[in-house]
Amino acid sequence: MVQFSKSVCEQPVFTKLFETHAEDIRNFAYYKCGDRDQAEDLMQEAFIKLWHNCKKVIFEKAKGFLCTVANNLFLNQVAHKKVRLEYSKIPRSNRNVESPDFVMEEKEFMDKLQNAIGGLSDGQREVFLLNRINKKTYNEIADMLDISVKAVEKRMHNALKELRKLVKNI
Repeated sequence: MVQFSKSVCEQPVFTKLFETHAEDIRNFAYYKCGDRDQAEDLMQEAFIKLWHNCKKVIFEKAKGFLCTVANNLFLNQVAHKKVRLEYSKIPRSNRNVESPDFVMEEKEFMDKLQNAIGGLSDGQREVFLLNRINKKTYNEIADMLDISVKAVEKRMHNALKELRKLVKNI
């Protein structure tokens, strides 16, 4: 006599499995992690995986599948926490999000920009740095240097024109 197994994919069968095993799986996960909320999440994720794999799991093996999945999910979370802990130990200054090529290109660009700024006339460089680095207004710069605002504007215009020419080549 051939005996057919119940299909886990049928809604009433799946519901019965949930009602029968949810508490056991939750407790199993709770004994593993010691956190009720995490245990609840693990149990729910295990049942979601069971539903997604219902064609592969036979009814009689469903509880074992749920325990295995809950255990694996827990172990994945522990491994993830270890990675995060190790990563958090690395000082922020050592963490480079950019690629090494980007960092090198950025350094080269900054060196060339510094040289370009250094190549400006004293008056242009002074006005440019006071405005762009120290955030001084043209009026404040004119007062500091004892020149007219028009002279500040002219120096800034010439400085920007020169930098555009030099930066375009970079």
